[in-house]
Amino acid sequence: MIQLTTQPTDTGTEVAVRGEVDLESSPELWQDLQRFITQGKTLRINLSGVPYMDSTGVAVLVRALKQSQSVKGQLVLANPSPRVQAVLDLARLAQLFTIETDAD
Repeated sequence: MIQLTTQPTDTGTEVAVRGEVDLESSPELWQDLQRFITQGKTLRINLSGVPYMDSTGVAVLVRALKQSQSVKGQLVLANPSPRVQAVLDLARLAQLFTIETDAD
């Protein structure tokens, strides 16, 4: 089970995700992200509270990125946990996304 917390930003919305993103929770995450993607603004997904993400979670992020680009929006991944960053690196997707950390 995942928990999402949203807050408006100057350029769009930030969605903080908490919990494991896996086969069970990925459909729920996708459904929730779609609401914000259709706005065509910046969607910042804070992944600091995600200790684990499997390939279905990665697929949701790639789908969200493509959908965001199709409506002239921007998708930013923020503060991925070390394990999530490792999954993105392993899949060679880290360069595909805009990734920000609070240290940036």
